[in-house]
Amino acid sequence: MKYFYFLLVLVTTLNLNAQTADCDEANSYLVNAYSHVKDAYESNNISHLKYYANRSLEAFKLSKKTLKDCGCETALKLSNKSIDLLAKVEDTETYEDGRFFVKRARDLSKESVIEIDKCAYSNTPTVVEADESSELSDLQNEQLALKKQQEALKLKAAEIKNKLAQQEEKALLLEKEQLIVSYKTAIASNIKSYNEALAVCDCNHVALKEVDAPIDISTKNIEAIKSHYINNLKTLASNYLSQLKLCEK
Repeated sequence: MKYFYFLLVLVTTLNLNAQTADCDEANSYLVNAYSHVKDAYESNNISHLKYYANRSLEAFKLSKKTLKDCGCETALKLSNKSIDLLAKVEDTETYEDGRFFVKRARDLSKESVIEIDKCAYSNTPTVVEADESSELSDLQNEQLALKKQQEALKLKAAEIKNKLAQQEEKALLLEKEQLIVSYKTAIASNIKSYNEALAVCDCNHVALKEVDAPIDISTKNIEAIKSHYINNLKTLASNYLSQLKLCEK
């Protein structure tokens, strides 16, 4: 009888451990989703808001399978609601409209993290024999305390990782802004020189001006920005040569 009971405990424990692993993985996705949607809510422009909202959306999508395997229905429902809200952000035209959906998704994602924690704790094996219940109860309490510490560390690690990513993005954004300033300075200098040269030629010319279409640096890499302004320099030089040819007539 004891052998049969031991097998029952072992099988139950293995099943619960597998389910707990799914819950842990789902928890990791939800923590990342919550971290990104918080960043979206705290963004001060619509480009950054949409960027972080999309990252949160992707994390929520990744969590769906493990949430189903984990069996945490409440967290899954909350995640689906968050996905529906975040999917609407990309098509919003104003910062305020995007932030409205992000705020609701942020609140729901926080609830989903709480719910997945509950599921993870409830999956802790509790089948024990009567004469061992006291000792295993202490072990389970220690296991629960350890799990809480691990969850806290996991959340902290996600926050640190996210902050590092933000610092890298800020550094890259600064590099892009400095590059644009350099190109704009060069273009302005060329325009001045070209117009002075045309004035010396004393021909009826149209004053050259900067031709620059708006560029969203949050979605462009360094090479794309360089290419954009090099093309502007080429266009400016071409316009200058065209004006010089008019002077010959």
